Amino acid sequence: MSKYDPLGSYLRGQPGERIPLSFAEIERVLGRPLPASKRYPAWWSNSPTNNPMTRVWLEAGFVTEQVDTSAERLTFRRAKRAEATSGPGGMDRYPGYGAMRGTIRYAAAIDLTAPADPEWGAEG
Repeated sequence: MSKYDPLGSYLRGQPGERIPLSFAEIERVLGRPLPASKRYPAWWSNSPTNNPMTRVWLEAGFVTEQVDTSAERLTFRRAKRAEATSGPGGMDRYPGYGAMRGTIRYAAAIDLTAPADPEWGAEG
């Protein structure tokens, strides 16, 4: 269990699409202070490899936006599944992978492993 799991539970329990919170409110939810790195906007990025707390809000189905570190406020927005889970911590492949499947056709008699120009590389 992560020390940030209470935030994930809190976010999952919210009915709205957007949940604006102050850093103090997040600390109350967590029952502990946020790390000193909270003052850097990059700490609030939605990269799954950013920090353990980021993975918690992404797994809860949210992304951060409107991060204002000087006012110590941000908004969690409910994300579409692919948006929240794409990348190293989520989906194994880019969501568009395979989108063109079945759009390219070739004659069955063509050997795709044969050289296109049999004379290529021949000394001449």
